[in-house]
Amino acid sequence: MQHVSPVREPLVTGGKTYHDITQDVCRQVEAKPNIRWMAALSVALFFLGIFFYSVYRTLWYGIGEWGLNKTVGWAWDITNFVWWVGIGHAGTLISAVLLLFRQKWRSSINRAAEAMTIFAVICAAMFPVLHMGRPWLAYWVFPFQNTFGSLWVNFNSPLLWDVFAISTYFSVSLVFWYIGLIPDFATIRDRAKGPIAKRAYALLSFGWKGSAKAWSRYETVSLILAGVATPLVLSVHTIVSMDFATSIVPGWHTTIFPPYFVAGAIFSGFAMVLTLMLITRVVFKLEDYITLEHIALMNKIMMITGSIVGVAYITEFFIAWYSQVEFEQYAFINRATGPYWWAYASMMTCNVITPQLVWFRRIRYSIPATFVLSIIVNIGMWFERFVIIVTSLHRDYLPSSWVMFSPTWVDIGIYVGTLGLFFTLFLLFAKFFPVVNMAEVKTILKYGVDNGPTYVGHHSHQVAPVHQPVAPAVPASAPVNYNKHD
Repeated sequence: MQHVSPVREPLVTGGKTYHDITQDVCRQVEAKPNIRWMAALSVALFFLGIFFYSVYRTLWYGIGEWGLNKTVGWAWDITNFVWWVGIGHAGTLISAVLLLFRQKWRSSINRAAEAMTIFAVICAAMFPVLHMGRPWLAYWVFPFQNTFGSLWVNFNSPLLWDVFAISTYFSVSLVFWYIGLIPDFATIRDRAKGPIAKRAYALLSFGWKGSAKAWSRYETVSLILAGVATPLVLSVHTIVSMDFATSIVPGWHTTIFPPYFVAGAIFSGFAMVLTLMLITRVVFKLEDYITLEHIALMNKIMMITGSIVGVAYITEFFIAWYSQVEFEQYAFINRATGPYWWAYASMMTCNVITPQLVWFRRIRYSIPATFVLSIIVNIGMWFERFVIIVTSLHRDYLPSSWVMFSPTWVDIGIYVGTLGLFFTLFLLFAKFFPVVNMAEVKTILKYGVDNGPTYVGHHSHQVAPVHQPVAPAVPASAPVNYNKHD
């Protein structure tokens, strides 16, 4: 008899067979769009329309449509840029780092998290391009042979490092995400009934046959990409933090920014993953695959990274005091007690105090509480970036230059519009692509000696067969993992 640990709950509940997994995941791909999906897509497209109109105003009338001024040259747009890049970090962490550490619980959530990474980086890339004022010259940030005389990029600038880091991050994440989709595309191809769907998924699956050699190469490529992507978890937001840390602006010029930004990125990324997964598991009826145990584990990571961010906030004040530089000290006092005190208070409440509620098991395993907490954390992380950027700039060395920053409706429209772009892309992904990685979930499904699926209940230490002993239905493109005795 196979032994199932009484300590940990199974990662797939409900006594599923291989056939059940295929049916449950392919259901939303093969079915016609329902009214809830159409309503959600309509709302997302409405906000996307706001985005396009706001971008039109920016390109036609210039950056003067934004709320920037001579003192606050970076504000709403760069805040949104850093926020979106941070949100994308959880996908790489789940898909690459947890794969290398053999954390099997990632299997049900890695597909959606990787998609979230790609869509978030697309949204983030919009802001630096628009901030250029002349986005049709954006290619000037790349080093290339040209006939414009001495025009060349400054390789000593962290702004250029951003270009390479984020483009590399996007490329690796896209390849990693697509490689994982290929076996599942083949499963949908084999089930497709319409000629258009069959042809489309045949092209997407690259002729996948599910042979032993194909699976061996699939595993090898996944490990190589995980090894390449893992340094990106640390490097990308480290380089983004250097946009600020390498300057001489009080409040920015600090060496704690790289680890502080990385922890904050993982913190906000897991919060967004929780927001999306909690909605997805209900809408697509995936409660047996995205279980309470998955939610509790993600809550723990969010709590740990939130605590690291809280320590970083305190350390910043200590370093400002210890430095005995009056400008540095004033920058942090101004954050907490100046005219933007409300933003600082929101940041501390959302990012430091609220996540500590996850210490309580009842909160950690509560769906409504987790959903509210995930939204609060992302609000707090947006305020963190706003506080770092705006409060460090709006009062500089000359009191005569002190100003307040207020966003215009175009600023707000572009930000709200990127939310529309993000959710439009995610809704299309969730409808036409398998939102759960079928191939990987099938590898963690446990079978007893009688070929019947087994699981352990909350208060049971015995292995309980759920169905009669019948052989599971296995698609041709699925990995076989019976775990039987010879």
